[in-house]
Amino acid sequence: MDADSLWFNGHAVTMGDAGVVRDAAIAVRGGRIAWVGPRAAMPEIRATGEHDLGGCWVTPGLIDCHTHLVFGGNRAHEFEMRLEGASYEEIARAGGGIVSTVKATRAAGEEALVASAARRLERLLAEGVTVVEVKSGYGLNLESERAMLRAARALGERHPVTVRTTCLAAHALPPEYAGRADDYVDLVCGEILPALAAEGLVDAVDAFCERIAFSAAQTARVFDAAKALGLPVKLHADQLSDGGGAALAARHRALSADHLEHTSEGGVRAMAASGTVAVLLPGAFYLLRETKLPPVELFRRHGVPMAVATDCNPGTSPAVSLLLMLNMACTLFRLTPMEALAGVTRNAAAALGMATTHGTLEAGKAADFAVWDVGHPAELCYWLGANPCARVVKDGRVVG
Repeated sequence: MDADSLWFNGHAVTMGDAGVVRDAAIAVRGGRIAWVGPRAAMPEIRATGEHDLGGCWVTPGLIDCHTHLVFGGNRAHEFEMRLEGASYEEIARAGGGIVSTVKATRAAGEEALVASAARRLERLLAEGVTVVEVKSGYGLNLESERAMLRAARALGERHPVTVRTTCLAAHALPPEYAGRADDYVDLVCGEILPALAAEGLVDAVDAFCERIAFSAAQTARVFDAAKALGLPVKLHADQLSDGGGAALAARHRALSADHLEHTSEGGVRAMAASGTVAVLLPGAFYLLRETKLPPVELFRRHGVPMAVATDCNPGTSPAVSLLLMLNMACTLFRLTPMEALAGVTRNAAAALGMATTHGTLEAGKAADFAVWDVGHPAELCYWLGANPCARVVKDGRVVG
C-alpha cells in the first residue's frame, strides 16, 4: 500500500468499532485515512513521510457542533446584570439579550466580523478542533444574515478548518418587527432562506423555539421552508421550558436538538425514534447558573446519542475552549470521559450530518486527527485550563 504519510508509535482512540488501539499506526493517502490499526497487524506500507508519535494519544479531530462564533460586540454588562439578580428572560424582554447583539452585528462590517471571529476560532483550533459549525442569527434581516454567513465561509477559507454554516434567522424578533412575529416568519421563509440558500451560504437551518422566541407553529413553518429548499434542520429546544421542542425537532427529523434541559421523556423517545442527536451545552448551563439538568439518564436509556459543544456566543456562553466543555459535561452533567469524547467526535459529526466522513478514525474518512501529550484519554476531560494538544492534522497535513 502506498501512502502519503504514516503515523506510528502512539495509541489511538478511534471512537469507531476498533475502540482503543494501543501501539497503533495510521496511514494517510489523499487527505483520507487509508489504514488504521495495531502496528503489529499493519500491512506493508510505502509512505512518503513518517511521523513518530512518541507515545502520545491520537483522537479524531474535535468537532464543535454548535457555535455562534460570528457576532459584533459583547454582552459583559449583561453578565453583571445577571449577577445582580436579573434573569436571562428579564434582560431579553427589556431589549437586551440577542437583540443587543443584533444591533452591534448590523453595525459591524463583514471584515470586522471575520477578524473578531478569527480570534475566537484560533483558540478552538489550538485545542484540536478541525470542524466547527457557525450559526447566523444576529443579523435578522437579509443583508446582515448574509454578511454573517459570508464571514463564516471566509473563516473556513482562511483557516485549516471545515466550517459548516447554519442559518438561524429565526433566532429572535428584530426590533422593526416588534409585535409582528408571524410577519417576520414570513420574511424568513419567503425571502431570507431562499436567497441565502441560492447563494450557497447555508448548510442547515436552525430556530429558537421558546416562549421568548418563536412558537412551535412558527418554528414548523421555518422547518417546512427549509425542507422545500432541501436543507436539514436543527433546533434550540427546551432550554428554558418544556415547549415540546425536542418532539418537534424529531417530527421534522432534525439532525439535532440542542440545550434540552427541560425535555420530557416523551421528547427523548421521539428523538430516539428519529435519530436526532442531543447536543448538550454546559457552558450556557453554567453561565446562566441553571439548576435543571438535561435528562442525560433518559438519553442513555433510550439510546439517544449525546454531543457536546461550546455554544460560543456573547450572551450566555462566551466559551472558546471545547476542552473546558468536556470537563463541564463530566462534572455538571455526569457524562463519563468516553461519553464526553464521543460528544465532540462521533456524535458531533452526526449532529452536523457528517457521520460518513468525520468523527472517527476509520479507513476512508477524513484524515483529521489531534495528537495529545497525555498518559490517558480521560485527561482531556480532567485538566482545567491546560491544553495538551501536541499536533493537529487536517486532511492529512500538519496544521498545528
